[in-house]
Amino acid sequence: MTGSRWVSISLQVVAWFNLASALLGMAGLPLGFMPIPAEWIEGSVFTSYVWPGVILGVVVGGSQALALAAQYWRFRLAAGLHAAAGLVMMIWIFVEIAIMLVWSPLDGIYFGTGLVQVVLAVVALGAWPHPFLARDPR
Repeated sequence: MTGSRWVSISLQVVAWFNLASALLGMAGLPLGFMPIPAEWIEGSVFTSYVWPGVILGVVVGGSQALALAAQYWRFRLAAGLHAAAGLVMMIWIFVEIAIMLVWSPLDGIYFGTGLVQVVLAVVALGAWPHPFLARDPR
């Protein structure tokens, strides 16, 4: 990644937070220790929270784990995988709200962490000009 050390560390912190949250949701949704009423998914394709939990853990958590692994192994595509993982998190929240028609402050937090991850990944890919106010010659 071409970003600075603080960008790299920030990406790791956000990705670990998102991964831990996805794994907690993967366990908590099917086992029922998360206080989410079953009525919120009535009328959707889901009859219980088992499949949403599996999708949360495998897709959202898996994309975060893949981005972290690529970063730790110093693969060039790590920043791109972080951007993709952040987008997956934001899409998950968007679809969750669309299906359940309920918004919680946690949705805002997780959408925000996905957005922060995308922005940091774009900075790591070199989107921030150095120096910031430099001008191109004519």
